[in-house]
Amino acid sequence: MPETESPTTPGQNRGFGVDVGGSGVKGGIVDLDTGKLIGDRYKLPTPQPSTPEAVAATVAEVVKHFDWTGPLGVTYPGVVVNGVVQTAANVDKGWIGTNASEVIGAALGGQHVVVLNDADAAGIAEQHHGAGRNRDGVIILLTFGTGIGSAVIHGGQLLPNTEFGHLEVDGKEAEHRAASSVKERKDWSYERWSQEVTKVLVSIENALWPDLFIAGGGISRKADKWIPLLNNRTPVVAAELQNEAGIVGAAMAAQADVTR
Repeated sequence: MPETESPTTPGQNRGFGVDVGGSGVKGGIVDLDTGKLIGDRYKLPTPQPSTPEAVAATVAEVVKHFDWTGPLGVTYPGVVVNGVVQTAANVDKGWIGTNASEVIGAALGGQHVVVLNDADAAGIAEQHHGAGRNRDGVIILLTFGTGIGSAVIHGGQLLPNTEFGHLEVDGKEAEHRAASSVKERKDWSYERWSQEVTKVLVSIENALWPDLFIAGGGISRKADKWIPLLNNRTPVVAAELQNEAGIVGAAMAAQADVTR
């Protein structure tokens, strides 16, 4: 059963994060000192159609499952500026122009909610508690899935809403060239797919000269099969927090809003 102990237990620095995806909405209580979940996460299917009101109601169900009333962070799979959604690739187009913070907060009786891009949340979580901890300079997280999400961290600070998946690389959007969904659809080997990933990484590193790439997304669980095949110059490591990164990063953002 998920942890339902009061979030105000003395001596525990806690937060709560909800990660909204195209297929599922998952959340949990986070120990902000360690970046680990306290108890199990709780997940519900993303409603279809995934309208703002329907998703907000599902987020509220996840939060209420834990009786959480403290700071709340929620991820969104697209660009969010000052709480307002700007893009909607994998959810209902009705999100565009919606103040996500207000809609989700209203579903929770007016609770204050910080909403940020899902890759940004994963990036700050990995930088503080995962593969990027104790690393200096510019860190770029890329999530390889249906598309390619990105987060840029410099000196522990997030540059919000980068969209490197939409960079043009050799005449084609990066995510149309190297998302893991492309590998699956074309039935490519890891060797063949890594060639396309390399092209994307080189394009990014030629513009920003990062010190480290962190590779996330489900395919990062098999990092040993493809990261050694990459031929770009910047070190690439696999993400460590996996499916919990969005929850952890959202909880962190709720404590100190990194989206502004």
